[in-house]
Amino acid sequence: MYHIAFLSAANLHFLTGVFLHFITGADIALRRLSDRVCIEHDLSYIQNPAQHSKGRFLNYGQWLGTDRPLSYQERLRLAIAEALAKSPADFDDFLRLMKKSGYEVRHGRGGVISFVAPGQERATRLRASTLGDGYDPEDIRAVITGKRPAPELPTKPLAAPRRVNLIIDIQERMRSDKGPAYERWAKIYNLKQMAAALQFLQEHKLTEYDQLAARTAAAVDRFHKVTGELKSTEAALSKTAELMGAVVDYAKTRPVFDGYKEAQYSKKYLAEHESELATYRAARTAMNDILNGAKLPKMDALKEKRRRLAAEKKALYTEYCDAQLEMRETVAVKTNIDHLLGLTDERKNKEQER
Repeated sequence: MYHIAFLSAANLHFLTGVFLHFITGADIALRRLSDRVCIEHDLSYIQNPAQHSKGRFLNYGQWLGTDRPLSYQERLRLAIAEALAKSPADFDDFLRLMKKSGYEVRHGRGGVISFVAPGQERATRLRASTLGDGYDPEDIRAVITGKRPAPELPTKPLAAPRRVNLIIDIQERMRSDKGPAYERWAKIYNLKQMAAALQFLQEHKLTEYDQLAARTAAAVDRFHKVTGELKSTEAALSKTAELMGAVVDYAKTRPVFDGYKEAQYSKKYLAEHESELATYRAARTAMNDILNGAKLPKMDALKEKRRRLAAEKKALYTEYCDAQLEMRETVAVKTNIDHLLGLTDERKNKEQER
């Protein structure tokens, strides 16, 4: 078994001896990175770890509890029991049934027989000292001929991990490296992306594809909703700022316009104050367009409205960034899974059939 460990008791660099200053949340980032590396290389890791339990720390097996996956020996005993239940004609027929169930059968010196499960590195010998009483080759032959009963399995076998449809399918596809859907996916994506997708599913407890699809749709809807609210707030803020600017320009240039009226619209006065009068006309036009017949609010009310809209924009922008990140992550995860499981191709075929 392989392990990835982070020694942080002294917070010292193991080469230079320099004291390391970790920012808040660095341990969480390191744990997530370690989990992703374990997923990439098909290694076990602790999901949602508990720091302690009633004053004492839990070891890995205690933490797993009944969810601990079956060992290779326990899986081999179950496979042997299933093969013997099919009443093989002889020992060679029994070995053929074991091969059919997915095991590789190896013959060693002195008639030693070993089995290798998919993904298993070291073979498991067919002998009593390894599997328990009744699992020697002679015992299996005696069971086949009816001279002795089949070996009993443990009375309370450890429960096999619940087959979560989506996560188990992804894990098996990652290990098998087979199928045209995987080959097409592998040309575009890589194992790191799929490990990130699997980690996302486990962290958010998404055990079914429909749950992932619903979460993705909700993330997209939330992003578009927040985007619309942000645009509306920005438009209102821009409109308020434009109205305030027009009011200021109007107030500054109104005396010039009054002087122009008193001069009976003199061309000489117009030539001397052409820019101020142009600003006045533009400000009045902008105020009429913005207000659209409504009463002009006081400047204090406009300033308060601008402060309120600016605060709303700031809050909405933070939510917008979160919604955008969530949408991108969920859409990327769903896209990767669709490619890996071949769901994209199925949809295209259905559309073509229609």
